[in-house]
Amino acid sequence: MTSATLAAAPPSREEVVPSRRRVRLPAWLEIAKPRLIPLLLATTLGGMALTESWPLPVPRLACTLGGGALAAAAAGVLNCLWEQELDGQMQRTSGRALPSGRLSSGTAFAIAVACTLAAASLLVGGANCLAAGLTLLGLCSYVLLYTVLLKPRTSRNIVIGGVAGAIPALVGAAAAVGHLGLGSWWLFALVMLWTPAHFWALALLLKADYAAVNIPMLPVIKGVLFTVAAIRRYALVTMATSLAGVAVLPSGGWFYGLMVLPLNLRLLQMGRALAREPEAQASAKGMFRFSILYLFGICWMLLWARSAMASQFSAQLGSLLEAARCGTLLG
Repeated sequence: MTSATLAAAPPSREEVVPSRRRVRLPAWLEIAKPRLIPLLLATTLGGMALTESWPLPVPRLACTLGGGALAAAAAGVLNCLWEQELDGQMQRTSGRALPSGRLSSGTAFAIAVACTLAAASLLVGGANCLAAGLTLLGLCSYVLLYTVLLKPRTSRNIVIGGVAGAIPALVGAAAAVGHLGLGSWWLFALVMLWTPAHFWALALLLKADYAAVNIPMLPVIKGVLFTVAAIRRYALVTMATSLAGVAVLPSGGWFYGLMVLPLNLRLLQMGRALAREPEAQASAKGMFRFSILYLFGICWMLLWARSAMASQFSAQLGSLLEAARCGTLLG
């Protein structure tokens, strides 16, 4: 085992996500966790693309994304408020805005309330009450279900707590058509299945930090090998689930199915690399980083699949496959 192992030199979160070293955010923005928001908005757009109403009118699109961003910011602030004492106990997080005293708890709470009210107003006025209600449900799921209830109590916290990150897929569909169809539930399930592999890869890198403050993340409780095996299982199920997008897209399904194959092959490759070197920082870091690109890629493919070019390609390919099937049956 080399000096590049997890046990020998556990990296900080700043080393895992280098942009955090390059950009020093203002205290009020830091606690909103803005780096988490783009992926949530991407899944919101993916939920919209899975409906017949895509593309949406610009005002509704802007209100939905703006409301989602504000709600996610509120959730991040409330998470920081709840965990400020815990953050102060760890060297990695002691410099954050709240434990370091750069921002007061009262100011942070006021920011969370303002963001929540603004989010609800935007979504009710610019989309509909269902989208607003689901967004607030996602906020509560992250703060109450994951942060308060599950995270300090069970090593499977992210398996259930991942619902908070999956709800934006439902918000997108609700904002587009006012109800939840099969496609939105498929994307919800895909994000739920994707979340454990993504988060446990990060937990491998931050295992020492979690152990120091008695947070029962899977690598702390079950060890590295068990966690790596769990990551591979969830990655395989995620890959299989991603292919169902062919059937649930209103148009462009075959195009999506072909374009998603390289993403799945790369995810499989990253899982194998992690299994070969479960203790290597590079393997865990690679899986964590690619998992982010993977979900962004899925959402981009969903949007691309709804283009006129992709729809025409899918229709032609579907006709060819149907003709081939009929020819086989007749033969």
